Amino acid sequence: MSMLTPPGMGGQYKITGDKYPRMRRNRGRRRIALAVVASVAALGLIGWGTLQLIDVFTGGGDEASAAGPAADCTASPSPSPSASPVKALPRPGQITVNVFNATPRGGLAKDTADELKKRGFKIGDVGNATKTYDKKVKGAGIVLGAKAASDAALPVLATQLTGAELRTDTRAKPAEVDLILGTAFKSLTKKEDADKALTTLAKPAPTPSATSKKTC
Repeated sequence: MSMLTPPGMGGQYKITGDKYPRMRRNRGRRRIALAVVASVAALGLIGWGTLQLIDVFTGGGDEASAAGPAADCTASPSPSPSASPVKALPRPGQITVNVFNATPRGGLAKDTADELKKRGFKIGDVGNATKTYDKKVKGAGIVLGAKAASDAALPVLATQLTGAELRTDTRAKPAEVDLILGTAFKSLTKKEDADKALTTLAKPAPTPSATSKKTC
């Protein structure tokens, strides 16, 4: 054995001259390490690319991410109930009703006037309708008054006759209203129902108004 031969090494590793055996490293470990590094790099690139695509399609970015979801919220109107101003309506005792019969049946005007008087209305003229309306009113009746009474005395009297048509003329007295009974007239609305309709007319339900509401 040569002096240069390491202890315990013999055979093919025996050194007999000035040449030394080459000690090669394990190539398998090197390949595994390279594969791990390559996999980590590939995953990093895939994750970065995914984030870029998300930013492109969502319109986001650094500023959008910092602002958070609330930055994309926009205000839109939503209805909320609010009481509309109510005009004071005249009471039945403040309205004078002229009752005219436009049908061929006798006694309708007087009987209707008597019932309206019991319900608190003042009664004016009672009789047959003029030629303008006589035998020409096909419905239950017409409530006729001044333009100024279109949202006052006219609707108040109309609560007493279901299906009555409201019309206006050029008269100057808004508290004086004509009730012209038509061919389809049978009787006034039941007092209980008329009172409910009058209460509803005096206190209408709240109407919705727009308020700001955020939507995301």
